[in-house]
Amino acid sequence: MQIVLPYRFRGPLTSANGGYACGRLAAFVDADEVEVTLRLPPPLERPLAVESDNDAVRLLDGDALVAEARPALVDVEPPAPVSVPDANDARKSHVRDASPDFRECYVCGIREDGLEISVGPVVGREPLHASPIALPESAAELVWAGIDCPGAYAVGAQGRGEVVLGRMTARVSRVPGAGEQCVVASWPLGEDGRKLFAGTALFAEDGELLALARQTWIVPRLSGSATSGE
Repeated sequence: MQIVLPYRFRGPLTSANGGYACGRLAAFVDADEVEVTLRLPPPLERPLAVESDNDAVRLLDGDALVAEARPALVDVEPPAPVSVPDANDARKSHVRDASPDFRECYVCGIREDGLEISVGPVVGREPLHASPIALPESAAELVWAGIDCPGAYAVGAQGRGEVVLGRMTARVSRVPGAGEQCVVASWPLGEDGRKLFAGTALFAEDGELLALARQTWIVPRLSGSATSGE
């Protein structure tokens, strides 16, 4: 079995958005909650093999291991929902400060064909961040993408910083319809050396929890290098 990650869904300029890639691989795991670990930047526009190993699956670029996915619990509690008006206010405080590697990111970059999510701190609920979001298509992998980058803005750097996604464990309870008004939220969960942890959630306009994730972000060893999949 093979998949192709289209250039449209790039994160860094030369590899796929990590959340989108995680969502594509998670679809092959028979579980409601899935952990995906990125081992290499997911390549764009070429066939990648998907191999099953009992309950887990692997994504391969030739002999190179790109990512692994397996059933796992999302060990994080969601915050109280953020209203659309509060998310709009938070967005006004968004800090667009990121490595040039991410300027065309499908999720948080400036692109007419992207999500253009711009999370900012929620007044009175800091360090919680939030932004309104409406997916252009009703697809689980776009939910994974939408709850990806907001975590990077919550882990402490000014703006997005240069962190890259290393692992994401998520549950998608309901995929919103195309154009449905939602709110994405993100918050920090501590750190361990170069590993920074965040939680993200997607809420419907009425406060329904649509998706929940726990993330591990990695601070690159070399400044300016987009070494992982986000």
